[in-house]
Amino acid sequence: MKKIAFILISLSLVGCGTYVTKEEFAPEMYKDHPQTIIVLPPINKSTSAEAKEYYSTTIAEPLTQSGYYVYPMEVVNDVLQQEGLYDTETMLTVPPQKFREFFGADAVLYLTILQWNTSYMITSGSVTVKVAYELKSTYTGDVIWFYDDAVTINTSGSSGNTGGWAGLLAQVITTAITTAVTDYVPIARQANEKILLAIPFGKYHKLYNADMKSKIEKKKALKPVEEESPKGPS
Repeated sequence: MKKIAFILISLSLVGCGTYVTKEEFAPEMYKDHPQTIIVLPPINKSTSAEAKEYYSTTIAEPLTQSGYYVYPMEVVNDVLQQEGLYDTETMLTVPPQKFREFFGADAVLYLTILQWNTSYMITSGSVTVKVAYELKSTYTGDVIWFYDDAVTINTSGSSGNTGGWAGLLAQVITTAITTAVTDYVPIARQANEKILLAIPFGKYHKLYNADMKSKIEKKKALKPVEEESPKGPS
């Protein structure tokens, strides 16, 4: 009986995270009430050269659906380049208040792609994406919301009901092809949509200020990205 009780307790603890309300997690968001956001081009710490492009093309839509006005990235990039800012690494040295001077935005969103790993192991394949988000006020320069999370997409092939070596070989071939031709844009979109579930709704959302008690999984404060050691595709 003791053994059964121990197993039950252990199982109850598996997958249990710490949950807090959005108001507890990001109180400054409900004080500042940012309405307009500038999204800077992502900083790519992964070994996937294309990861930055995938993310740049998929962040605006889910952020807009969360109730914010997002400045067109093409316009943002053009203005910043006119100011001599050609990459996000350089922009990190610019005080957030400057982005209010340039655009009149309430907040600026910094993205760091920490991992973009393609894994292929005979009959199974997957793509894991980990991204850190940091939103800063252009009034105070302070961080008013941050979150990081990872999304893993299964790219394994299916060989149907065929058994034996023929079925195994078919699955190996299908998995290899599926993983090789995976469209990474939907993966980036899924990662964005999942992480942005944790951001308080903006003014242009019907649930604006009505989600303060909604529960989200608590994340630790972001570590400096230099501490990350992402692995490349294997």
